[in-house]
Parts: sequence; structure tokens; C-alpha cells
Amino acid sequence: MTPQSWAGWYRDRLGSEALTITTDGTQLRTRIRGVDFAGASFDSLGPVPGIPTESGTFALDGGNLRDFVLEWDMPVPVASDDGAVQQATLSCLLSLKPPEPDLGVALHFGGAVYASGRAELDFGSVLDDIRRQLPSGSSLQPSPLDAI
Repeated sequence: MTPQSWAGWYRDRLGSEALTITTDGTQLRTRIRGVDFAGASFDSLGPVPGIPTESGTFALDGGNLRDFVLEWDMPVPVASDDGAVQQATLSCLLSLKPPEPDLGVALHFGGAVYASGRAELDFGSVLDDIRRQLPSGSSLQPSPLDAI
């Protein structure tokens, strides 16, 4: 898979900052306050080994980043039965703040918004929920988030 990147925002108790999230289809990577983070999923992002982090700069649990909110938009193709492909925007908001994690995903396509009503952190299931809502003949193409 070709690496993909999306612009977004990171927020925690110390403030917010713009960031870029990159994936190769198996690993997510981002840099927050000059520290590189990587992981197989958003809830397993941890500092890259060998990169020191200042004590107290990030909330870590078992080496994984916790107590934060990530927001990002990513372009996704939507195909129709006639083979035409249109670009849509998938807006994502992930909160790993106590007491409960939360994932909000909405697809902006054709002047409408299709949102998942699922209360879970599995991107694949949330995207399947959105796929079921699309107009007949439209299909959300596979996303790099399906594998994460």
C-alpha cells in the first residue's frame, strides 16, 4: 500500500496542536510536540523506542498514549454502479479520555452526511455501518482505516 497522510488536531490537558497522521496500512505514525509516536492502532500509539519524552508531557498507560482527543479528515473514494468515482470526506474524532473512549465518524458525500451510530472503537465496524447507509448503487471504497 502507498503511504497516506492526513492533517488533524491533537488535544490533551496541555493544549492542542496541528499534526499529520501517516499510515502504510499496518502502522500509524505521528509527531506530537516534537516526539514521534507509532502503533498498529490509534489506541496503541506510543513513543518510538529510543525517543525520550519529558516526564509528565504525555499521559501514558503501559507505554501507550492516553487521555487525548484526535480529529482528522481524510479523502475517500465512493464508487457508483456505473463505475464513476467521486471523492468524499471522512471526518473522524477519537477520544481516549476517561471515563469511556469514544469514536465519531461521519462521511460527507453528495451533499449529505452519513454517520455511524455505533459506540465502539473498531474502525472497520464503524465504516461498515456507514457503507450500509449509502444510497443504492454507491459503495465506499476500502480505506486504510479498515485494517487499523
